[in-house]
Amino acid sequence: MVKYTIVLDIVGLEYDHLKSGLVPNISKIANMGESAKMEPVFPAVTCTVQASILSGTYPNQHGIISNGLYDRNNYTTSFWEQSNALVQTDRIWDIIKRNTSSSSSSFKTAVLFWQNTMYAKSDIVMTPRPLHTDKGMEMWCYSKPVGYYEEIKHKLGEFNLASYWGPFASPKSSEWIVEAAKFTLEKERPNLMLTYIPHLDYSVQRFGKNSCQVKEDLKKADDLVQQIIQKTVELGIKDDTRIIILSEYAFNDVKDAIPLNLKLRDAGLLAVRSINDKEYIDYEFSNAFAMVDHQIAHVYVKEGFMNESKRVVENIEGIEKVIYGSEQKKRLNIDHERSGEIIAISDRDKWFSYYWWYEDEKAPNFARTVDIHRKPGYDPVELFLDPITKMIPLSPTLIKGSHGRPADAITEEGLALYISSKKSSLLKNPAETVISCVNVGQHLINSIR
Repeated sequence: MVKYTIVLDIVGLEYDHLKSGLVPNISKIANMGESAKMEPVFPAVTCTVQASILSGTYPNQHGIISNGLYDRNNYTTSFWEQSNALVQTDRIWDIIKRNTSSSSSSFKTAVLFWQNTMYAKSDIVMTPRPLHTDKGMEMWCYSKPVGYYEEIKHKLGEFNLASYWGPFASPKSSEWIVEAAKFTLEKERPNLMLTYIPHLDYSVQRFGKNSCQVKEDLKKADDLVQQIIQKTVELGIKDDTRIIILSEYAFNDVKDAIPLNLKLRDAGLLAVRSINDKEYIDYEFSNAFAMVDHQIAHVYVKEGFMNESKRVVENIEGIEKVIYGSEQKKRLNIDHERSGEIIAISDRDKWFSYYWWYEDEKAPNFARTVDIHRKPGYDPVELFLDPITKMIPLSPTLIKGSHGRPADAITEEGLALYISSKKSSLLKNPAETVISCVNVGQHLINSIR
């Protein structure tokens, strides 16, 4: 009988890694139970895939169309917003709470460091939430119950946001999160615990899929998984525990970026305002602009400029496919009001930068800082530091790995990984080698409620 389920989201883990010899503990779990290649939803980016796994629905239902959102009313873009309410469907803890049967009334859930979990109805929640004061940024994590982060901080020390994202991102973030997970297992004994392990993501973006750094980070991930397993042994719950390991997407090696907003500016579709000799997108007077996210971009187009915008985007070198219209979007389950009027997909070896300036001197000051909220696009260059200026460089060619394109079951591009320590009805056909992350989410929900 399964009394406890532990879900470990190890970003960037792929099926082929099981045969690499670098992850013996993870491979042992796969051999003991079941494993398959997992097809992420489109776009294959963190917030979107996580929402699909946790709800068992597609982006056109839950509304998380990328890591960012554009507010057409306020002319603002925002990335990495944390509110639970942004997800427009119930997720697994909501479904459990709604189930009032006696068997589930005492069922306890915990979610550590997954996206869009602030104010969620899970019994235990922890997510980074630094405070910005007049004295600068103060590191803090939102947690539930109130004071839970402070309790863990007293034991483990403060969570270091710099190890979680930015030029100093490292396995230390994953190590702290896993220690917090072990603490949670021992103190709270949740029946379902979801834990995000991020560090592999950083090294693939910095160095590429087959780099020595990635191999070392795979070994680190395997060690962290073993620590979780060992904790279940120490607590005497190993036989009653199901370990599920999954990843959100697989990476592509890349060599260059497409400055899509600059291309729209060249065509006269994007407008800028100069403020104190720095250039900013003028959302009010731009007829089209792109909110970019890895290898996909949502292009928001004003009425009357659709044909011109399509023509421009379709003729940009490095863009493989342009999606528009409800039918085309529906095929990718991205037909949601939050989506751009046009969705661009880069070539496999390219990604989209958010840049719109012709001269680096005109770039806004936030371009050279770790500023995940004000940039109208995901900026992986924040993983680097210019040794001379001590600032984020404006050098997109530094990036070696990206993701987000539609997964392809034939070429196996983009396929992530699903592993369970216990066999289940999810893989009905023994020959089945690819499953959808939505089906994984539905199965997880149905196996618990």
